[in-house]
Amino acid sequence: MAAAMKIALRRARRPPRVVLLGVLCALCGSFFSVVRAQAPPKQAVVDTSAGTFVLDLDPAAAPNMTAYFIKLATTGAYDGTIFHRAVKYGMVQGGDPLTKDPAKRALYGTGGQNAVKAEARAAKMTRGSVAAVLVPGKPDSAGSQFFIVLADQPALDNQYTVFARVADGIEVLQKISETPVDDKGVATERVEIRHVTIRDTPAEPFVTESAAELGAYRAVLDTSAGPITIEFFVDKAPNTVRQFMRLAAAGVYNGMAFHRVAPGFVIQTGALASRAAPLTAKQQALAHNQPPEFNDTRHVKGIVSMARGDAPDSATTSFFICTGTAAALDGVYTAFGRVVDGMAAVDAIEAAPRTGETPNTRIELRTVTIVR
Repeated sequence: MAAAMKIALRRARRPPRVVLLGVLCALCGSFFSVVRAQAPPKQAVVDTSAGTFVLDLDPAAAPNMTAYFIKLATTGAYDGTIFHRAVKYGMVQGGDPLTKDPAKRALYGTGGQNAVKAEARAAKMTRGSVAAVLVPGKPDSAGSQFFIVLADQPALDNQYTVFARVADGIEVLQKISETPVDDKGVATERVEIRHVTIRDTPAEPFVTESAAELGAYRAVLDTSAGPITIEFFVDKAPNTVRQFMRLAAAGVYNGMAFHRVAPGFVIQTGALASRAAPLTAKQQALAHNQPPEFNDTRHVKGIVSMARGDAPDSATTSFFICTGTAAALDGVYTAFGRVVDGMAAVDAIEAAPRTGETPNTRIELRTVTIVR
């Protein structure tokens, strides 16, 4: 599979002229070591003709390969290359500079090699691992080419250097893996890398904020009946509020519907089954059961509360807005907010034609946006 150049910084070593100078140098060295250690983690955002995926880079595991990948990405070396090999739902391979030229198809897989010396091999080749391509039998042959495994590949354990992992967009890579190939395994259709952007890994939203900080936010529900604005009860249900914000920021609520309308009682949305498109892997990881935060909030018109099953901790993503007084829900469902604007939209949803509690026409929850 392929290879690249080892990048290393060397500094001259001089005998200290005085003891104080040696001490200062030692202190400076320690300071810069700390600075390097505190450098923010990096991600690669890979924009392709099939969609975008994001990689978490791992310089601790493979410093030279990671540095080389970043160097190539920042100079646009990957722009216009293709994923020239694919195994359906198993692996995709790209990064060969020769793939920019369709006339060189017979040479695909041979370019960009022999640039990085051998580095530590990954003990496990698990789903989402991004590894340097090597020429068989040549450990120092890594370079611009890389492959990404889309399922655990134990047969490849201890054989390749893993320098990144998929952080988001595994479904895009699965789509790329469906690219048709010829009898030699070479792609017969072009899935191009348009550009690779290197960025600092963004902080996960609404993870570290204090309850007081969360209280400065509101949620705006964009529905087909009009916008609905919700304020949060961070003093009553701080963990539920935080989780709701994280789900909204990740786009989990995008493209859902109000699937239940019970006049004088509730309108309900947030059910995963109502979502127009499947969740991404990252979104799926966020959609889990939540511990209850039952409180003394009365369920009256405008109160927003988490839906759940029989088990107290079975709330996940679905929530409801009360359209009347529902005392039976007090203390047994987690109330976490209330409507402060857009009750006209709530009333319109409540008045929608329905069969039983199911609207006759889909009522969209297009997005949930968290705003200050």
